[in-house]
Amino acid sequence: MKKVTNSKLIKLYLYTGLGYWILYSIGESFGYDSATIVRRIINSIFLISYLTVLNYILFEKILRLFKWPCKNNQRAFFFLFIAILFYTFGLAGWRQLWIEFGAYKNLAPNLSFLKGVPIHSQFGVPYIILFAIVRNIYNTIRLREKYNQLRIEKKEAELNYLKSQTNPHFLFNTLNNIYSLARDKNDLAPESILRLSKILRFMLYETGGASIAIDDEVKIITDYIALEKLRYDDSLLITQNTDIENPKHPLPPLLLIPLVENAFKHGVSETRSRPFVDINLIVKQQQLLFIVRNSIEETTATQEVKENIGLSNLRKQLELLYKEYDLSVGKENATFTSTLRINLTSNV
Repeated sequence: MKKVTNSKLIKLYLYTGLGYWILYSIGESFGYDSATIVRRIINSIFLISYLTVLNYILFEKILRLFKWPCKNNQRAFFFLFIAILFYTFGLAGWRQLWIEFGAYKNLAPNLSFLKGVPIHSQFGVPYIILFAIVRNIYNTIRLREKYNQLRIEKKEAELNYLKSQTNPHFLFNTLNNIYSLARDKNDLAPESILRLSKILRFMLYETGGASIAIDDEVKIITDYIALEKLRYDDSLLITQNTDIENPKHPLPPLLLIPLVENAFKHGVSETRSRPFVDINLIVKQQQLLFIVRNSIEETTATQEVKENIGLSNLRKQLELLYKEYDLSVGKENATFTSTLRINLTSNV
């Protein structure tokens, strides 16, 4: 990560230097004849290269030595003073060095070294200002990228945590069902174990990614219903209707099953007469509608709906996954209804 960051910084300095050289070249084209312009542009390459390296040392090394609030910054101020000398006397000395080598054309032969110091120092001032602006914009962009990355990592961590809660919760409830069959020495216990192994295989190998096909989500719901039906006699009425425009449309794995599980555990299992579960899934034009109705014991007193772990985790997952969704639950007479609406294009 650090190497990548350093590579990006080096490119930033090189591109900024190139940009300043282009701006300088355009500016020079308005004030001199063609022969002088070409020579001054070539000369500027030596000065800008020197200033680019110096800017890197200043912004990436020296300014980072300063501590806020200003305490024990003597070392930082010392290096800053040295940098100022390099921006002034050093720049003029760098120019003089290349003049001696014959690579830099001296267009002002009567200009002494000391008089050239302030003149050539002025050449570097706009570059420092330009780079300070560019560096600030770069820092802002990097901070925004880092914030977005942290937000994504936080979201993934929260989703993984919720999934780690949901899966054991689902497994615990299913094992309880099998235990009740085994305790009663029911012949259906072996079959229930086979169905559970099928569901677990799906959970281990198919739900590790960010999404699965809606058709696969429907299959796992169907398998779960088949497993639950083993506990009940023919009095339990189950209806399952689907109307899916695109069965391969991606959906977060195990997103819908908590509503089905809730219908059995907190509804049908507590209903003494005429238990039922009615499941309807409609997915059209990127809009998902999932309605689960189940029987409950009818009471005369008005009771507030309390959400269990499954519903609570589902609500939190929806908040992390989608911008446009609605999950509502309610009781009416002897029926409990869960309604989930999702705009599948509104991914967070």
